Amino acid sequence: MTERQGAPAYDGPVRTCLGCRRRDEVDHLLRVVAAGTTVVVDPRRRAPGRGAYVHPDAACVALAVKKRAFGRMLRAPVEAPAAGAVLTAYLAEAGPGAPLGRAVGSG
Repeated sequence: MTERQGAPAYDGPVRTCLGCRRRDEVDHLLRVVAAGTTVVVDPRRRAPGRGAYVHPDAACVALAVKKRAFGRMLRAPVEAPAAGAVLTAYLAEAGPGAPLGRAVGSG
C-alpha cells in the first residue's frame, strides 16, 4: 500500500477521536464502551462490545459531548452529558500522564 504524501506514518493500529476527528494511534487514545445509557472507560481495551476512542483531553471530550458522538459511534442510546461526566471524572482521577491502555505487544 502506498503512503499519501504528508500523511503521518503510524506503527500500530489507528483510530479516530470522537471529539476532534483526528486519526491517531490507539496508544494515544482512551477507549470507551456503552453501558446502558452511559459509557464505561476501558483502559485495558478488553471490555466486550463496540468501542469508541477519544483523546484524553477535556477539549476532545467536550466536543464529543457537543456533537453527541458517543451514541452514534457506539450505536447505543447513550446520553451525551452522562458520558461526558464519566470521562471528565476519569481524567480528573487518573491525572495527566496516566496509562491509557496496555502497551503494544503485551498480552
